[in-house]
Amino acid sequence: MPAAHINRRTVLFGAGAITLAAACSTERSAADTVQTTYGPVRGKRRDTGIAFLGVPFARPPVGELRFAAPAPPAPWTETLDCTAYGPTAQRKPMGEVTTIPEPSIPGDAILSVNVFTPDPSARGLPVLVWIHGGGFIAGSPASPWYDGASFNRDGVVLVSVGYRLGIDGFLRMEGAPDNRAVLDWIAALQWVRDNIAAFGGDPGKVTVAGQSAGGGAVWALMAAPSARGLFRAGICASGAVTQPNDRAAGLAVADLFTRRTGVPATAAALRALPEHTVLEMQDALQAPGPGSETVPMLGLAPFADGTLIPEATPALLKNGAGGDIPLLLGFTRHEFNMAATMLAQNPGAAAASPIAQAGQGADMAAYRAAYPGADATELAGQAISDTIIRGPSYRVAEARARLGQPTWLYEFVWTSTAAGFNGMAAHCLDLPFAFDLLRAPGVTEAEGTAPPQALADAMHAAWVSFVKDTVPGANWPRYTPDTRQTMIWSNESRIESDPFAAQRPIWT
Repeated sequence: MPAAHINRRTVLFGAGAITLAAACSTERSAADTVQTTYGPVRGKRRDTGIAFLGVPFARPPVGELRFAAPAPPAPWTETLDCTAYGPTAQRKPMGEVTTIPEPSIPGDAILSVNVFTPDPSARGLPVLVWIHGGGFIAGSPASPWYDGASFNRDGVVLVSVGYRLGIDGFLRMEGAPDNRAVLDWIAALQWVRDNIAAFGGDPGKVTVAGQSAGGGAVWALMAAPSARGLFRAGICASGAVTQPNDRAAGLAVADLFTRRTGVPATAAALRALPEHTVLEMQDALQAPGPGSETVPMLGLAPFADGTLIPEATPALLKNGAGGDIPLLLGFTRHEFNMAATMLAQNPGAAAASPIAQAGQGADMAAYRAAYPGADATELAGQAISDTIIRGPSYRVAEARARLGQPTWLYEFVWTSTAAGFNGMAAHCLDLPFAFDLLRAPGVTEAEGTAPPQALADAMHAAWVSFVKDTVPGANWPRYTPDTRQTMIWSNESRIESDPFAAQRPIWT
């Protein structure tokens, strides 16, 4: 008899029952089906393996669960069809304002994972768990830039994670646990621990990785005691490592939310409000304001609540967060320099752009010494990029190296030829190379018509090596205080010793 299956969008993961709106039969191979701890799921067979999309790791965070810790799904018995991406927490179409294509998919079941495996019948494959970026308020695990095809080809299982964003995920509120999105990440990692063997993976060989806000997520997880043991290594690409914020920042954002919206920052006051109303409040919270009334950039982000995340980033650096967990981290040369270019063309944009404001107050004389030959706009751009990403990531590498923690540092310097990117190595442009997806939708628009495959081969191979063996290849030495050897990713990639000596005075 053919196995019955159900579409995951017809399943109500509620108080223990499953409501079926439709059921059908299939003649697909049983090899496309995997038994999870909650029930069987069916994926989509591809050239490089099988993709299981939108697999729930927690119940939809709606109703009484809206601002609660993630709750395990109710078990199911009939095979769940997981051949299309599930709903995303991102609600607004972001394609016109972000480099990465980031689909927004409606629906409540946003707490799901996408599992790309070479072969569910394999044993002991290393696992890469990917947490998307988007400033902690946007981003989509359904992006074609996060497809696992190339990792599958090279013997790695890839898992991408959906999690709560913005107010739902990060606003401190009475009557709800702090850092709910961090709890989502941990719940997803627990699901991986309990289920990934059924997809061919090894729960003892998990690397957690992310870019931008996702890189900040990696750093926060390294700081969270309850995440210890759920992964053995981390990759932090252009990470928002100024987070976790301190507790005072979390309280200040909640206070500003109440003053801006007139609604108390409590679960009771917010739980019954329609989603679109909460999103409008989020926009009001983040709108430019006079002086200190402006919410800090990435104010809705992980913060030190004293329990889940005991300390903010300055203390984490001092106290050696992550211990002996190997960490690969780095940044692009011109992360947010385009903000300065846009600001030069439209000075009025400064009031509306937290990114453009980030470099204000920088010592331009020191920047001229650090970046000789750069014009005023370039220096302003570097001040922005260095303040948000480059300087903080360098400080993480330096702090870990001083403590003898295994660390590898890189800079991505290859510059795009695409219109609008002004020959820059901008934020996000390293990802299609790391994932070896130069033909993915949106890559040509961001990278130009001929991004070098040789660079993708080398960068992707280093990531695969790190996921498999916790070292990014024999030719990439650890970052240490004596040599500060750093990988420079370019058309002619190379190792350089202490390449940021000129920037060190403004970064430390």
